[in-house]
Amino acid sequence: MEKISHFIDGKAYSLPDSRIGAIFNPAIGEQIAEVELASKEIVKQATENASKAFLKWSRTTPISRSRILSKYKDLIIKNMNELAEIVSKQHGKTIADSKGSIQRGIEVVEYASGITSALKGEHSTSVGTNVDSYTLRQPLGVCAGITPFNFPAMVPMWMFPVAIACGNTFVLKPSEKDPSCAIKLAELAIESGIPPGVLNVVNGDKQAVDALLEDKNVQAISFVGSTPIAEYVYRTGTKNNKRVQALGGAKNHMVIMPDADVDKTTDAIIGSAFGSAGERCMAISVAVCVGDKTKEKVKSKLLDKTEKLNVGPYTDEKSDFGPLNNKSHYEKVLEYIDTGEKEGAKLLADGRNFKLQGYENGYFVGPTIFENVKPNMKIYKEEIFGPVLSMMTTNTYEEALNLVNEHELGNGAAVFTKSGNIAKHFTENAKIGMIGVNVPIPVPVAYHSFGGWKRSLFGDHSMHGPDGVRFYTKLKTATVTWVEDNAGPEFTIPVLS
Repeated sequence: MEKISHFIDGKAYSLPDSRIGAIFNPAIGEQIAEVELASKEIVKQATENASKAFLKWSRTTPISRSRILSKYKDLIIKNMNELAEIVSKQHGKTIADSKGSIQRGIEVVEYASGITSALKGEHSTSVGTNVDSYTLRQPLGVCAGITPFNFPAMVPMWMFPVAIACGNTFVLKPSEKDPSCAIKLAELAIESGIPPGVLNVVNGDKQAVDALLEDKNVQAISFVGSTPIAEYVYRTGTKNNKRVQALGGAKNHMVIMPDADVDKTTDAIIGSAFGSAGERCMAISVAVCVGDKTKEKVKSKLLDKTEKLNVGPYTDEKSDFGPLNNKSHYEKVLEYIDTGEKEGAKLLADGRNFKLQGYENGYFVGPTIFENVKPNMKIYKEEIFGPVLSMMTTNTYEEALNLVNEHELGNGAAVFTKSGNIAKHFTENAKIGMIGVNVPIPVPVAYHSFGGWKRSLFGDHSMHGPDGVRFYTKLKTATVTWVEDNAGPEFTIPVLS
């Protein structure tokens, strides 16, 4: 059976008698590999190597780092098929979905390869008599990333390309459920010319997470995952004097106005609610119909189109989405569906008993749709992270907007309408970090930043884009004046007037 080790200082790193975790193919529910789980000592080994590598890498010119990252981007593209196969086999998502997520990660590498522009400071002349002032952005040191199972390629690439482009070194702790993609990305980094120790990968569970949060070499932590863990990472990391950006969970609403195009809207709901089996923080999990007529039109089309979806393994090109990633999460999603029914929501489509011939032990849940969902229900308040859609109805747009704003999570939201006034009002007044207007999954492009509001983001910085550069650098401001060589030393602070 394949055994996956760590990647430290440019090569595979393994210790005898390590704790071992199991990796499953979620389509068949069988173990296909095992992964070493890092101890505190292994994490320390990785951070010390990263710290040594930082001394030289941070002094490399931004243009040199840019050129290496450009080569890295080309290598990822060249190895796209292999990377997608790795992601699909261990995660369960379709090949098309895997390639799409890798492409979004590549876009961040492209942004990072333009770091020479992003690192330019500001310069002001004559802030005083013969006095100039300018700013620099300098790297932090060793940075770390803790990433979830749902996007084993894209989410790590939200982090480390920007961090290393800024001159930092990086220790990545991917999900122990599907770690092989992270190892392959690190191997490609070495092939591209990124020096050993600049990008390291340690596999592990909470023990590895806590070691990173406490390690004195680590200056900054990036995290993506559930809200409770995001809050834990933020509070523990900041308590240990680290800079932390921690992205948490989501409950994304789509507000559907009476004038919305029903066919386009239902297509958008299906793709955003059920794509990738709903295992994404930008999935639409609540459809809010304004008016009963809107609800009936949307519901009719939605049920008709949902029945035609193909659920199956990634090896079947006809599959629209695959299984959930792991057994414990599969059982959790089934419990949410049971709870919703007990709470009084009406099941319009029930995916609990979905079985596929030859894949009876796979973690498949079919498309599931509830209506008559109320704000006090658990299935509304909590992130389910599966192919489960809640339908709600309000009498007015104002009521729909209040629903969005009163939820404790504020990651993404969308409005579907033909009204420019409604679109503008929603964009400006929804208390949400990422807004879509007739766009169901409003994930920002790489040169903008990704992040929610409220309990969907802990910390002051979003991922990638300009906020990513700000997170992975420290601001320094210099105030400069010169005196004639024969004027003698000047030890007083110049008067800025």
